[in-house]
Formats: sequence, C-alpha cells, structure tokens
Amino acid sequence: MKSCFSIDALSPSGAKAWRLLENGNWRECIYAEPLQDGDARITDKKAAEAWSGRRLKKDKDLGLIPQQKAGRFDFLMRGIFAHAVLHRVSSAPIPDKEQMIACFNSLEPGTPWLVYLNVAGHFVALDTSKTSIISNLDIAVRGEIASSEDYIGPKAAANETMMNNHYRQFLAGWLDHLKSSNMNVFVPDLEKLKDESTYIEEIRNWRHE
Repeated sequence: MKSCFSIDALSPSGAKAWRLLENGNWRECIYAEPLQDGDARITDKKAAEAWSGRRLKKDKDLGLIPQQKAGRFDFLMRGIFAHAVLHRVSSAPIPDKEQMIACFNSLEPGTPWLVYLNVAGHFVALDTSKTSIISNLDIAVRGEIASSEDYIGPKAAANETMMNNHYRQFLAGWLDHLKSSNMNVFVPDLEKLKDESTYIEEIRNWRHE
C-alpha cells in the first residue's frame, strides 16, 4: 500500500479549509481533496501525528501560524485546527474476517482493549491503559473499548453472531474511511448497517487517487 498524509486545517464551522504546502505556506482547499503539486506529502507517521490536533492562528500577512498542540478540552472551543488526511495512491484491501476473529481470540479479558483497523486494513488490538488513542494515526477505524470476556477473548471470538456483526461494522467503517480519508473513524451502529456483500462490493469498486 502506497500512501502519505496531507495536513489540512479546518475553520470552526468547517466551511473553509487550507492545506499545508511544501514551502511551509498554506493554500485554500476543499478538505481532503486529492493532492496537488506543491502540497506537503508527509510519509512519516510521527511527523503527521505532531500536526494532528494542533491549533492554528490566522495572520493577515503570514496566513496560518502553528500554535501549541490542542489540549484535552480545546475542541470544545472555537478555533482552527490541523488534521492529518490520508491519501492512498494504491488500492485498498478488503479486511479479512478470519484475521479479525483471530485478533479477538488472542486477547486477554480484563484489559481495556481497543480493536481497530490500521491503515493497511489489518485488525490490531491496543491496550488503552498504556497507549493513547488521541491523534494515533495508526487507527483508521476503531471499535468500542472492551475488557469483559463477553466482548474480548476466546468466548467472544466463538460468538458467531457477534463476530459477524463486528465484521459488518468494521467493513462499513472501512468504507467510510476510504471515502472520507478521515482517521479514527468510529464503526456505525448495527441498525444502520447494510449487508456484508454490499460493503465488500463497494470497497472493491473504490478507486484511489
């Protein structure tokens, strides 16, 4: 999979957006639009994470000036914030159900696990007591945090109905991620889901930049 991140800034209302350029300036854009010549292309995940959630200040002469990283409650306030937008230049895989089930099966109940899809479309688990979720650009699509054996571990993995529902949720979230280029996409509620085959077909037909 070939990909990179752009850094897109959004106004408080979301009506205006800007993109970071290679020379450090900004241009007006449509949020998450395809890359253009001169756009900064960031391939280092840590460098992109350093931008994600960063506050930006408008200046009539200098355009947008980077400020400190946003605090926990800053998103309750109005302001311009930077977002890392993933751009794929190769096709995206269809997440594998058996790999998802194996991931759930391998987890030890009692730990607050987050099962998620990474940008390569693989199911991964993260111990949220040790690793932060905020601005984590490895997380393309995320489920709910769980620690009970009814939801995590061998007992949960053996629940066929639950695993089928989880898989449909992740497929829907994966399609949303591909279409929007957003990271940390939440899986949708079950009542909003379509058939598994519908998502697989739409993912197969999705086209990269």
